[in-house]
Amino acid sequence: MSRYAVIDTNVLVSALLSGKDDTATVQVLGKVFSGEIIPVYSNVVTKEYLKVLSRKKFGFSGETIRYLLSAIEKYGILVDPSPSGIILPDIKDLPFYEIVLEKRGDNAYLVTGNIKHFPKNPFVVTPRELLTIMNNNH
Repeated sequence: MSRYAVIDTNVLVSALLSGKDDTATVQVLGKVFSGEIIPVYSNVVTKEYLKVLSRKKFGFSGETIRYLLSAIEKYGILVDPSPSGIILPDIKDLPFYEIVLEKRGDNAYLVTGNIKHFPKNPFVVTPRELLTIMNNNH
């Protein structure tokens, strides 16, 4: 069963930096490529992905970044979320949260390494928690 997921930028960075295939972030990214996770994104989010992944400190190649972003766009669903009026500690997190609110009817999850940045909700999960949810529902 496929799951819809809004993937926070920190999950992508962690997966690309990881040297191990068994980390939760790498597994989440692998499930995007296998079709088990359908990424949900907006134009604002893809701009954020590009901006952060292009930072020199990470050293990701342009080819890697383009490949990842094209996969998210190819396998994912583009949405234009409605403004929620919610205020989060970091305004840059709001687009991710508003997308998951828009897709909640489809049981979408927001996957992040920074749970504390978002309101406590069962649909805001860590990469490991999403994997557990997916394993328990097979």
